[in-house]
Order: sequence, then structure tokens, then C-alpha cells
Amino acid sequence: MIGPTPLSLKGRALRLLSGREHSRAELERKLKGHEEAPGQLARTLDDLQAKGFISEARVVESVIHRRAAKLGAARIRQELQAKGLAPEAVADAVASLKETELARAREVWRRKFGRDMDESEGAAAPDAAARAKQARFLLTRGFGAEVVRRVVRGVDDD
Repeated sequence: MIGPTPLSLKGRALRLLSGREHSRAELERKLKGHEEAPGQLARTLDDLQAKGFISEARVVESVIHRRAAKLGAARIRQELQAKGLAPEAVADAVASLKETELARAREVWRRKFGRDMDESEGAAAPDAAARAKQARFLLTRGFGAEVVRRVVRGVDDD
């Protein structure tokens, strides 16, 4: 019985790209062990990039679309940098996220803590321990300290 033929480097790359957008650096990391000849991986990725299968802009857009509703700009910056994207692309993406940071943090806070509050929605936590818990929650999701302070204390001065 003959087993399935192993996928070519290009086939493996296309299989990865069919699941979600990948940066060139991510593909290099994932496919490095499957390279049979020196330079083969670079040529394959150059070909895929020339044909539009690999796009840094689409990777940034995809990450922001998937993660912006749940995470702050700092955490998204970290994810984009881990994907090996150009610093300019990361900076542009983070700058666009900063504009909506407070509103997104309030929504994340409301989903997690809004329904647990006895008072009206958006009310500040009653004690320091509850505020600290809420602040830690938002900080671990990458929201800035000033934004977290405003959300947890219920400050509405936009």
C-alpha cells in the first residue's frame, strides 16, 4: 500500500495560508524544517509573495479584526511584533487602535463586570479590592494604565 505523497514546500505554505493569514516570518519559522535544498524556502516564499498570497497588510488587518474587541493596543502590538512584521506597520496599526482604546476597554469591562454590579451599569467598583481586580483584568489584556484607571473609576470625561 502506497502512502500519501508528502506535500511540497509550496503546498505546505498554501495549507497554512488557507487557515489564516501568516506573515513571511511565521511561514519561515514553520517551514524551515521542511526545506530540502538551501534557498528553496526563500524562493518559494518570494514566489508566494509576488503572487499576493503573503501580505503584511492583510496579516495586520486580520489580527486587528480578530483581537481588537478583546485586547488593548499594547497586547496587539506584542502579537504583531511576534509575527515578525515591519515596525512601521505595527506602529500604524497601534496608532489607529489608540483612538478607540477607551471605548474598547469600557466594552471589555462591561462584558466582564457590568452584569455583576448591583448598581447601574457603568458604576465604579465599591471597594479597593474589586477595583484592583478589575484593573488587573484590563491591564493583562493590554489596555494602558490611564485608560484602565478611567474605566475602573467610572470616569466619563471623554
